[in-house]
Amino acid sequence: MTVRKLPWDLIVVGLLAVLPLIPGLVTGIDRTLKVPIGSELTTLFIMAILALGLNVVVGYTGLLHLGIGAFFGIGAYTTGILMVPSYPFQVSFPVAIIVATLTAAAAGVLLGSPTLRLRGDYLALVTLGFGEVLKFAIKNLEEITNGTKGLNPIPPPKLPGLDADWSADYRYYYFLSLFVLFVVLIVLRNIENSRMGRAWVALREDELAATCMGLDTTKLKLAAFALGAGLAGLAGCLYVVKLGNTADPEAYGFNRSIIALCCLILGGLGNRTGVLLGVFLVLGFDNILAPVADKYMQSLRPTGAEVKDYTTFSFWRLMVFGLALILAMRFRPAGLLPAKRSPTG
Repeated sequence: MTVRKLPWDLIVVGLLAVLPLIPGLVTGIDRTLKVPIGSELTTLFIMAILALGLNVVVGYTGLLHLGIGAFFGIGAYTTGILMVPSYPFQVSFPVAIIVATLTAAAAGVLLGSPTLRLRGDYLALVTLGFGEVLKFAIKNLEEITNGTKGLNPIPPPKLPGLDADWSADYRYYYFLSLFVLFVVLIVLRNIENSRMGRAWVALREDELAATCMGLDTTKLKLAAFALGAGLAGLAGCLYVVKLGNTADPEAYGFNRSIIALCCLILGGLGNRTGVLLGVFLVLGFDNILAPVADKYMQSLRPTGAEVKDYTTFSFWRLMVFGLALILAMRFRPAGLLPAKRSPTG
């Protein structure tokens, strides 16, 4: 008798969908902790899409990719160019999200085509270099990207049958991002169980054996690059629409890529649920827990006492985060929720 594995990633999304519907729950937490939990959760959903895109390349096919932030930026700036009033396009949000995704996927193919013969550290260096080149290109192409000022304002989405003030209630962006995350999880679940998904795993486990079995490893790698980049572009589109502008170009550099990779390492390479767990642990710690801990430590300080850096939680934040990663790599090298067929064997 075959026991079906529960789709924990979809169960988590279902629980998160119910969360804002409980009257006063999220708003009560917001007031108590003085941190906008609903808005921060929306950001976590968007970053989960980005991490899932990276997981396609790193977790499924075993290729080390250090430039996913660049494709995040391509999706972001494509959306900005298509939607800001200073450009003549001003397309609708559904069109912008499709074009941003396809543009980032095409950029992934353009990067992957000449570089997929490289392996290991060499491929990682090329993707890292591409990310840094794109970041400086955004800064210097001021006539197109407006340099470090960014493109703004990006209008809120206008969806058919929904006439709402998006700035008045966090739940509009919350449910939009959660719905897109749900669709991405469904698509990845189907791909993972398809012939291509099994071929990716074979490629990850042993590229030589996969080639001897007749698999076209170049096409498989290119497909992974395109899908991963497309999901990153999708996340970039949602990110700037929620933000209302394209933010600083530094938001699309190496730091963004390495944080996404840390989510995979901590949660579990090749495991969708593990990726979600990694995002909630890494970014939830940074965006939600750290501000709450700072406010709590401030409340313990005597009135009028001099503020020292080491008396704030933010001062110790990176050390705590680094220690957690070291312990995870020591005791759970495949992540907290490793894939069924782990890359480490």
